[in-house]
Amino acid sequence: CELAQAMARLGGRVLLVGRSGQVMTREDPDAAAVVARALVADGVDLRLSTNVTQVEVRGGEKVIQLEHDGQVETVAVDQILVGAGRLPNLEGLGLEAAGVEFDRKTGVRVDDFLRTSNPDIHAAGDVCLEAKFTHMADMSARIVLRNALFAGRARLSQVVIPWCTYTDPEVAHCGLTPAEADRRGIAHQTIRVDLGAVDRALLEGRSEGFLKILVRAGTDAILGATLAAPHAGESIGQLTLAIQSGIGLKTLANLVQPYPTTAEAIRKAADAFNRQRLSPGVAKWLGRWLAWRR
Repeated sequence: CELAQAMARLGGRVLLVGRSGQVMTREDPDAAAVVARALVADGVDLRLSTNVTQVEVRGGEKVIQLEHDGQVETVAVDQILVGAGRLPNLEGLGLEAAGVEFDRKTGVRVDDFLRTSNPDIHAAGDVCLEAKFTHMADMSARIVLRNALFAGRARLSQVVIPWCTYTDPEVAHCGLTPAEADRRGIAHQTIRVDLGAVDRALLEGRSEGFLKILVRAGTDAILGATLAAPHAGESIGQLTLAIQSGIGLKTLANLVQPYPTTAEAIRKAADAFNRQRLSPGVAKWLGRWLAWRR
């Protein structure tokens, strides 16, 4: 999605094909829909729920065959970019001789302390991590340094991992998704603030997007968050810190955000959460108290 949008903005005619019914399948469906609309607005020919069934060179042209709902179409293109994922580079390391267990697809097996099956060897980065991000590789290297050199006990599971997709608007996420919370049996609720309620977004004419914060039911504990907005990656760190430090949404309501910034959406979400806590009974007695004070 990042490259498709960039090439379209540079003036190329871009055809983006995906087998799934949404772009960015790991992201919140609403956030993916925001990005899909932005791609189409930039001129990307977006084909979802579509399979590439054949690729060939025909008369000097690269031709791809597409299948959607039983309908077959061929399209001639100049270049083809395939997003096929990555495999760890393990060749020639002698891992078997060193007693280091690994898998050709997922990489070196490590425990929560990033130790391999050989306790004298640690691993860090894409070669052993599911989350293959530059910032996560850096963090895992810090964990290895503490544990291997200074007898530390730092755990990978204690790290809250944020990520960002650098489309325009960006989509940033940290913590659990609703689906992950459901799989773990964690009751939850979602607080949503649309960018149309954020003055900075209105001033810039960039009001399509939202912030969703997932909280544990009956508490203000933040489980996860998704932000679809311009420069979302700059704001997701606040929520990552809140999750990792156990800072609840009620506390974030007291955090003064610079005005006007997109990060104001975080305070608005916290305010919305606090308003939800006012049950009809509490609201009734509060009204009586204020009337008596007058």
